[in-house]
Amino acid sequence: METNTVAGIRKDERYEGWLLVRAAEQRTSTTGKPYLDMTLADCTGVINAKMWDGTMPPAQGAIIKVRGTGNEFMGRMQLRVEKLKAATAQDAVDISLLVASAPLSSQSMMAEVRSAVAGMRDENIAKITGALLDRAGEALLTYPAAKQMHHAQRGGLLYHMVTMLRAAKALLAVYPFLNADLLLAGVILHDLGKLRELDADEMGVVKDYTVEGKLLGHLVRGVVDIEEAGRACGTDQGAVLLLQHMILSHHGKTEYGSPVPPRFPEAEVLHTLDTLDSRLDEMLDALQRTVEGGFSEKVWAMENRQLYRYPGAAVEWEPPEA
Repeated sequence: METNTVAGIRKDERYEGWLLVRAAEQRTSTTGKPYLDMTLADCTGVINAKMWDGTMPPAQGAIIKVRGTGNEFMGRMQLRVEKLKAATAQDAVDISLLVASAPLSSQSMMAEVRSAVAGMRDENIAKITGALLDRAGEALLTYPAAKQMHHAQRGGLLYHMVTMLRAAKALLAVYPFLNADLLLAGVILHDLGKLRELDADEMGVVKDYTVEGKLLGHLVRGVVDIEEAGRACGTDQGAVLLLQHMILSHHGKTEYGSPVPPRFPEAEVLHTLDTLDSRLDEMLDALQRTVEGGFSEKVWAMENRQLYRYPGAAVEWEPPEA
């Protein structure tokens, strides 16, 4: 049996198709032999690939045709590459088949986010949030939320924001004591620092972390941005401080990158929603590559759990446009 999608690759089955190079480097095995270690992708997923010879690595962002066989290593699917070649203009490869994108249009998602800001009653929170969205600009339409983890797709950062906004609005109906403006602003702002943390192109492919991203990270960047926006907008320092705490605490624990835990309800809800949304995205991604009645590869972000795809489980989700 042969497949031509990353999601369809199975152990000992043949694969042939066009893939996008997300990363590639030449390494040396324990026996001293050179090999290629690559991260390859199409619109259905990402896979690690090995090629056991001294071929020079293709450039990051290159499109290559690959022939190989599925292989399982330490609970994860790999591709054992036998042959590869670079695409030429004559191949006319459809790039949309190689780049995973958010299931909602960027324009509709941005309109939904802007609508949430327009509905805010707290002038200080609305001004800061609007100013930082203005600063984000067009990059937010295409930026991924991560290099390899959750929502690592074109428009993934905006999609992560919108799904969390929808979940937050649902929770506000159940817990009306929550400050709606504070919670929604936290959702919109919590990952905006990734625009400076990740070096991504217009296809949503992350080349690497920026120097600023490696030295500061998106939490610290977000705190600084809120301070600057509050000062420029002449807003109340109390609103600035609350929003900064939400950014700093949204990872929940020190070992996950937050120097402080959430200390008021809206910050706790933001952390919970962020964890829920990112984990569900990771789970669906893994289960889409799993046969019915089987267990997935080990998912690093889920403490190396193997997930079960029970018969009839829904693993494809097409959320409605707003």
